[in-house]
Amino acid sequence: MTTSPQTSRSETFASLYRSIVDNVETVIRGKHDVVQLVVLAMIAEGHILLEDSPGLGKTTLAKALSGSVGGHHGRIQFTPDLLPADVVGVSIWNRDSGEFEFRPGAVFANVVLADEINRASPKTQSALLEAMAERQVTVDGDTHELARPFVVIATQNPLDHEGTYPLPESQLDRFLMKISLGYPSRDAELEILDQHGESNPLDELNAVVTPSDVTMMTQALGSVHVSPELKSYLLDIAAATRSHPSLRLGLSPRAVLSLQRVARALAAASGRAFVIADDIKALARPVTAHRLNLTPEAQLGGVTAVSVIDDVMATLPVPTIT
Repeated sequence: MTTSPQTSRSETFASLYRSIVDNVETVIRGKHDVVQLVVLAMIAEGHILLEDSPGLGKTTLAKALSGSVGGHHGRIQFTPDLLPADVVGVSIWNRDSGEFEFRPGAVFANVVLADEINRASPKTQSALLEAMAERQVTVDGDTHELARPFVVIATQNPLDHEGTYPLPESQLDRFLMKISLGYPSRDAELEILDQHGESNPLDELNAVVTPSDVTMMTQALGSVHVSPELKSYLLDIAAATRSHPSLRLGLSPRAVLSLQRVARALAAASGRAFVIADDIKALARPVTAHRLNLTPEAQLGGVTAVSVIDDVMATLPVPTIT
């Protein structure tokens, strides 16, 4: 029995995906679902927003991800006095050559940890927008391409913390997912104590794929089939959020495209060349909840964006694929 080229590509994709997830999990213990989502986001060329307390492993996760793909890790500590040039770079006059030289900022990396992003001013936050959306930055009229793969893992403090700025809706919409690491289970934390007590597991982490492998996986997503029924299902989800009484702002077309793209990544990671409804349902919360804007009345009533998307997904009929 021969294996079709399509089946072979699906198996290769799934094998590479599992290799990355397994490698990251040698460092990040007890967070299988989170690690899966982060790897899917990278493959889908998306960015991740984490809202977590300090010390839960956000920096370690970013380093483990970049180390697993043989990429470069960058870190930006957002503070109130951070300037846009600190993020994207700056042109400096070289007296010897008589020309301006571009000095890249911290955003020039495969995996960028933007720590406490909402502590910086809106002007500095916006410096990331072009990089996240276009994978390039423009400084003094010159455009500079960013590396591939490129993923921003941004963390934010709760808005009731002192010295925080709310992320604008346009920036929230640039993040493919919003997820939380949370505290580890007792067993996982015991493993962390044993593992990190003797040495840093990042020191022993080796790359299991190359950046070109990840780029190949990203390009392969276009061949994952999404049926007309599932495309209609995606549009129904968006329409339901736009008319929901608890929402002032529903899902944008970018959000619908993002959900379709990462659903393709999940299908390929599962060894399939086609998306099923369960792929969309599994990703609806992390991909859509942070993009929904509640009405003031809904906020006062204790309604959350997660409860709204859960309501939408429970109400809509799941399409039957013929």
